[in-house]
Amino acid sequence: MPGYELWGEEEKKHVNDVLETGILMRYGFDTPRKGIWKSIELEKAITETFGCKYAQLTSSGTAALTTALAALGIGAGDEVIMPSFTFVASFEAVLSVGAVPVLVDVDKTLTLNPKAVKNAITANTKCIMPVHMCGSMADLDALQAICKEHNLFLLEDACQSIGATYKGKHLGTIGNAGTFSFDFVKTITCAEGGAVVTNNQTVYTNCDGFTDHGHDHKGVDRGADLHPFIGYNFRISELHAAVGLAQIKRLSTFLHIQRNNHAALKNILQQVPEVSFREIPDPNGDSCTFLSWFLPTEEITKAFVAEMKAQGILAGNFYWYANNWHYIKQWQHLQEAKSLYNYNPQQKDALLKLPSQNFSDSDAILSCCISTAISLVWINEQIIEKGTKMVAAINKALGK
Repeated sequence: MPGYELWGEEEKKHVNDVLETGILMRYGFDTPRKGIWKSIELEKAITETFGCKYAQLTSSGTAALTTALAALGIGAGDEVIMPSFTFVASFEAVLSVGAVPVLVDVDKTLTLNPKAVKNAITANTKCIMPVHMCGSMADLDALQAICKEHNLFLLEDACQSIGATYKGKHLGTIGNAGTFSFDFVKTITCAEGGAVVTNNQTVYTNCDGFTDHGHDHKGVDRGADLHPFIGYNFRISELHAAVGLAQIKRLSTFLHIQRNNHAALKNILQQVPEVSFREIPDPNGDSCTFLSWFLPTEEITKAFVAEMKAQGILAGNFYWYANNWHYIKQWQHLQEAKSLYNYNPQQKDALLKLPSQNFSDSDAILSCCISTAISLVWINEQIIEKGTKMVAAINKALGK
């Protein structure tokens, strides 16, 4: 799954280019950097690779989400509808701009349930934020129609689905803005980093300034830049961008390997009649970072997990229902509004209502779901061995 599995000479070369100049910051120091601008090169590569007009690099995927929300003008009192199954960064970013995260159920796509989204819209709703989890996509046709009907922004959190497409367009480039994460375990990595992508020039200009203390970047003298608005330090470094520049050039190779390994493992698991698989709105667009599948009941799924643990072979199989990072069931800190600083009243009120909210539809899906990470370095014999062991554990959980 992650690009770090295939680290090579290209990554080292680009990093060494930066080290030889000693200029690690992405802005300024024009003469001593000797023409080395890795961040600019990577932003250009992102627009060319994913087919968008603009890309703004950030220090992380979380920073990218925060930046995108701010660039769209989303702030205090605004509600952002998002899924109950995501990564904690999604709601952290919403809270960071003063907005209110409104969590709703997912369906068997493991992404936003459009019906649940419709039911959650209020006069304060400003944005729908699908999170394209585990390599695949939300039902973007349905979500775009809802956004159009209610005049809402569509912000795609595509941090986990780099390279995936929906009807020929890359995830992240379809809404008003989209975000990528390039952290260490993403499809392509910068070690740490992220990006906002958009086709809207105003959104891009806002992102450009917001990520660098509000600098307008219109002059050649950084110290003379004007500051049209307040921003923050969400810059990426040249070292991180250098790694990403090598990785993005290998994205098509990574995706090809993932899709082959995904298909091979799925062929083994689908021999078990009781196993079903995630619904994918556009199967041809799946980036195949994970193979997500279901067992008939929560009890059987937990028995499978226990058996895999007992054999010491659970690694790479994720039971999100009991995972502290990805599902609302485990986010006590969110539901109790625990923070080192005070939330605004609308935020605190919304968060304290979460424990009484009904997520039974999501529970029914996530309690029976396993996502198996697809490695880039598997050889065929390893896939057969892994699949065979998984099938044996499944059959034991089924009582066969």
